[in-house]
Amino acid sequence: MKKNRIGRILALLMLVISGKAFAQNVELFVIEPFPLEITYHKTVNLIFPFAIKSVDRGSRDVLAQKAKGIENILQVKAANKGFVQTNLTIVTSDGKLYSFVVTYSDEPLQLNIELIPDKNRPSSSALFDKSNQAVVLHGSQRAISDKNKVHRIQDRSDKARFSLSGLYIEDDVIFYRLQLENRSNITYDIENLRFFIRDKKRARRTAVQEKEVTPIYVHQDTTAVGTNSFHVFVFALNKFTIPDQKQLTIQLIEKNGGRHMELQVQNKAIVRAKPLS
Repeated sequence: MKKNRIGRILALLMLVISGKAFAQNVELFVIEPFPLEITYHKTVNLIFPFAIKSVDRGSRDVLAQKAKGIENILQVKAANKGFVQTNLTIVTSDGKLYSFVVTYSDEPLQLNIELIPDKNRPSSSALFDKSNQAVVLHGSQRAISDKNKVHRIQDRSDKARFSLSGLYIEDDVIFYRLQLENRSNITYDIENLRFFIRDKKRARRTAVQEKEVTPIYVHQDTTAVGTNSFHVFVFALNKFTIPDQKQLTIQLIEKNGGRHMELQVQNKAIVRAKPLS
């Protein structure tokens, strides 16, 4: 009996010692959450380096969805104004976890946020479903190289000109070829470029009805156009048409400047999009 008791005691001691030794080899890493401001009237886009696999919202005050046809962009906005601070957790296909502390703000500092794990990695615009990836990439390249200028819709502001020079369609994707020309001696820094559908006219004392449309890909994207130069880029959007009483507005905002411009695109222009195939 004594031998059995001594044996059990020795076995327990060995477990305790080995447990302590194992615990000493475990390191604790704390993942600091990113601060994230969202609002009720605008959508914040989070761009991840890999496809999104899991999304967990700390409360129902946060609305989150993956962009249609894209695996790595999460669109976030507030369900209610002035909500209590909460959190948002995203897991991507490479096994990484991203944590955010979400705060309400009437005017968020950033509307498009790209999370880049490696500073040497080039920026990517989007990841697509396999079914439309080739269509979008190939279509964007053909749209940028097409020499025909159609649907010449433009706006000007202090030696800057913003225009829609081409409109194309292929396999349920519409490609908007835009050109920004800067004839001034001051660089045009781009703060934001948005697509949204709004009412053509509205009665007095009524709110403006707007629906933002998020591009699925941007070809030759840029954040600035230098002095006395121009830049051409293509925005790919999932196909849509709009009622006659509404219009598509393409809004360009200059960073730290006042040369803001807007293009008004009617439905009749959209339905005349040129086939690429």
